Amino acid sequence: MPVGRRRDGLISARKVAGFTQERLADVLHVDRSTVARWEAGDFVPLPYLWPKLANVLGRSRDELQALIGPSAVTREIDPDDSFEPVFTWLDRHAGWPLGRAREQVYASAAISTRDRPNPPRSVIADALGDYYAPPTSDHRPYTARCGRTEVITSVLTRPAWLDLACSLTATGEQAALESSGARPSVAVDERAAVQRLADAAASGIRIADVPLYRLIEVDPRRGAVRTKVGIASFAEYALSVDLLERELIEHLAGGRTARPGHMPLRDRQLPDVAAVLDLPGRLCAGGVLALTAIARPADPFSGDADFVLLVQKRSAQVVNTVNRLSVIPKSFHGPLADRRADARIGVTLRRELEEELFGRTDVDRSAGDLRVADPMHPTRLSAPMRWLTERPGRLRMECTGFGLNLVSGNYEFASLVVIEDEEFWPRFGGDVEANWEAAGLQQYSTLDGDLVTELIGDENWSNEGLFAFLQGLRRLAEIGGDRVNIPAVELRC
Repeated sequence: MPVGRRRDGLISARKVAGFTQERLADVLHVDRSTVARWEAGDFVPLPYLWPKLANVLGRSRDELQALIGPSAVTREIDPDDSFEPVFTWLDRHAGWPLGRAREQVYASAAISTRDRPNPPRSVIADALGDYYAPPTSDHRPYTARCGRTEVITSVLTRPAWLDLACSLTATGEQAALESSGARPSVAVDERAAVQRLADAAASGIRIADVPLYRLIEVDPRRGAVRTKVGIASFAEYALSVDLLERELIEHLAGGRTARPGHMPLRDRQLPDVAAVLDLPGRLCAGGVLALTAIARPADPFSGDADFVLLVQKRSAQVVNTVNRLSVIPKSFHGPLADRRADARIGVTLRRELEEELFGRTDVDRSAGDLRVADPMHPTRLSAPMRWLTERPGRLRMECTGFGLNLVSGNYEFASLVVIEDEEFWPRFGGDVEANWEAAGLQQYSTLDGDLVTELIGDENWSNEGLFAFLQGLRRLAEIGGDRVNIPAVELRC
């Protein structure tokens, strides 16, 4: 809830109680940035948090009210203004009077279920493998081995969709926009949708009703990717098919087996592999995610010349894969300013490099309406991106694989970003910084095969993140020369 006055008393109370912002956030099961916004005066804690916050700080409710503001506890929960279009969409879809969705979200905030367990990645993959068993002869879950580590993911793919080595240029990929035509209806469970919004409001998750590309047709081949996309809204995605992940996790947390007939949302929306593959007949949103590899020169401290691989831990503010490992950048595929021109996945990837690694906040679609006619005009590029695009051979962007994630049916374009000019790291390495979507950023060397193999076996990966990571490693082994020394990634799917 916006307030706008620094709360020094709240800061002092936290320190007296012996808490850092990080520790207080952990105890309250919120993100650290949420605590920071309380103390900055930008927002007040939601009502259901007041008793626990008062107890943790050793204050009475009246004392806490005095620290935060005399009228704070009497005010309503006020999610970010970006929620308003989402409320309106739900009201219209459910046939409710305008304002009903907001009321329902307020009423549900006190019983938020956002603290549900986060099952290991392999548990999710195995559960979906059981639900959709047996696989078809052509499509199987992505499976790979690196050294002694073998992983099975929830990404449904086929051999022809892998190792594409497709340059993300105007000649390598072709994308057509279907601007009209019948759109598939989406099934919405209003109760689940309301609880989803209540959890998002309570947790500081960003939900903005921006346009997304929905996939209608795809033809991925080695050296070429062709797609046809239409336009969907983030609201209809977030409140329909994206709820399948939530249902699955709650089902697994209850110790139940994932079987057809036992998960109502999945049984209705993605009941079998045929439904997953029916792209024109359903809402298939998704995105582009890329392993970023940056050439580094030999260094007396770091060792021989290598590539640094970037891996992120997703923050608590993202809509899905919260606190999971993933490659970076990772983004929903959607238009920025020009719906037809932006339909190519390479355009989204380039934009996300600017936003997620090079600090361009003005291309963040969740931040509100854009006022710039051409946000990716050369004169507006960050210094690192401008340097990369000034000369051929400095930046390589390729699509390495395609799959459909059984978690919610999303399409996943696994990609690889290689900065091949080793001058970049000494010049701009200090400018590489993840945005709000990441809670942390780690680097790995392509000469450290043991650590990379250990990382592959980490159960905290998202399934699609691991898919992109492994496909990126396979391609990097082909083109990286002496800079790459890791065990071969062998496909088993």
